[in-house]
Order: sequence, then structure tokens, then C-alpha cells
Amino acid sequence: MPATKPVMVSSLLGNTQLLDGGAMFGNAPRLLWERWITPDPLGRIPLACRALLVEIGEKKILCETGIGSYMEPALASRYGVVEREHLLLESLKALHLSDTDIDYVILSHLHFDHAGGLLKSYQEGAALELLFPHAQYVVGRKAWERAVHPHSRDKASFIPGLCELLQASGRLRILDDDHLAEFPKELLSFRISEGHTPGQLHTVVRGQKQTLVYAGDLIPGKAWVHLPITMGYDRYPEKVIDEKEELYRDAVSEGWLVFYTHDAIVAASHIVKDEKGRYVPKDEHQSLNRFPLN
Repeated sequence: MPATKPVMVSSLLGNTQLLDGGAMFGNAPRLLWERWITPDPLGRIPLACRALLVEIGEKKILCETGIGSYMEPALASRYGVVEREHLLLESLKALHLSDTDIDYVILSHLHFDHAGGLLKSYQEGAALELLFPHAQYVVGRKAWERAVHPHSRDKASFIPGLCELLQASGRLRILDDDHLAEFPKELLSFRISEGHTPGQLHTVVRGQKQTLVYAGDLIPGKAWVHLPITMGYDRYPEKVIDEKEELYRDAVSEGWLVFYTHDAIVAASHIVKDEKGRYVPKDEHQSLNRFPLN
């Protein structure tokens, strides 16, 4: 059984992006995906970079940091980053917290739209500098190795110099297991997927009444719940589909909340099968504010 300590989760909005809809929906035609998300005149769709805060007793665990505001202006414009201020820090402040209060930052993988928020905001001429000075930075070994030795296909998805900063911090924790030893596995554990990027960690938090899984880039938002829908950024789209279906076996049968990092509107939902046998979101939450899992 999960531990009896209070377990609460909160959705934290970070900086938002506008990215090409065709890239975000892989081989799905525009006539299909634009029914779900309306593109702008350049064919870009709005995307959140949403983090998940897990509070277990006094411990504060942050899943992801979003894209942040570390990019210099020209690069930020190229990748459609909308805001210049670091919105994740503002979202923490709304909960009367700061980056100094976080005990763990769990990174599903190290693509810039998931790890950029680790860094302070861009200042001309200033070197990159890490936030979260008291946190352990947690990443799976395969995801770490991919960031250190990226393939030419996804090299541009990683932040030059970030791995060196994480190593130099003395607080980098590279996992070979599917849980953190400090927490019972029945309370906090990880699923691992390979289709989007090697060794992506999906945090699973189990309270006494509710389980939540951080879907990451396996299911970026509600439009990607439909089994055949994948991203152009996925390394193995067919594997993504298989891994989604494997996750649904547990999430649907046990009524898990599925947390979406990139959906512009919906933070989390349950997933069910409809009358045609398709997986669809149900009971959508636009935000979670210290939502109790116990």
C-alpha cells in the first residue's frame, strides 16, 4: 500500500511555444489535426510546457522544468518561445514556493523544452547558470547518455553545456532503477519508454485514492491520446503507439490520471475507451492546485 503521508500534485505552467503543427502530428494530415488545434497563419500550434509538482509530506518533487527563458532572443523566436520571463518561477511563487524549495527535479529526458527551465533567464554576455540549488537532478541513464552523445537527428534538441553544468553541480543523479530509494516504490516509481527518445522516464505517483502518471512526450496532450497519433519528433513512431497501448492497460483499467505537459488547455484527464473502442480523454482538468491523491 502507498505511504500514508499526504500526497498532493499541482500543475505549473512554464513558458509556452508555437511549433509547426505538421511536425507535432507526424503523419496525420492537416485536415485532421486542425480540427483539434487551430494553427496560426504560419501553421504553428500553441503548446504548453507544463511541469508537475509532487508534494509528499515535506518533500517537494518537480517533474520537468519546461523550456524556460534561457534562449537568446533570435533562438527563442526560431523555436516559438512566447514569453521572455521565466514563467515556471512565477508559477512556483503562486504556491508560495521558489526554486530553492525543490528537493528533486525529475527530468523525463533532456530535450530543451523539458530541461531549459533548469537555467536562469537569458542575460546578454552571461554564462548559463543552474536554478534549483538544493535539488537533486534526476535523469535515467539512457536519457543521460543520449544527451551526452546525441544522434545527428536530435542533436539540436539538447542544450550545449547543460550536461557539464549538471555534472559539476555534484547533485546529478543518474538512475539505473525504476524508483528513488528514498520513497517506497508503491508510492513513487517510473515507467520507461523508448519510442520518443531513449530512456524517457514517466513518473508514477500513487496515493491511497488516486494514481497519476506523468505522460511526457509519450502523450503530449489530449489530441495525442488517440492511439495512432504520434509526433514527427518521435524516433520510432510505431513503438510510441505500442508503448501508449501498454500504458493504457494500467491507466484505463485502474482509472489513473494522465498528466499532459504540452496541452495548451488541459493539464490532466482520465482515459477511457469509447463505444467504438478508441481511447479518449475523460474528466479533464485544466489545472491541478494541490490536488490530493490521498
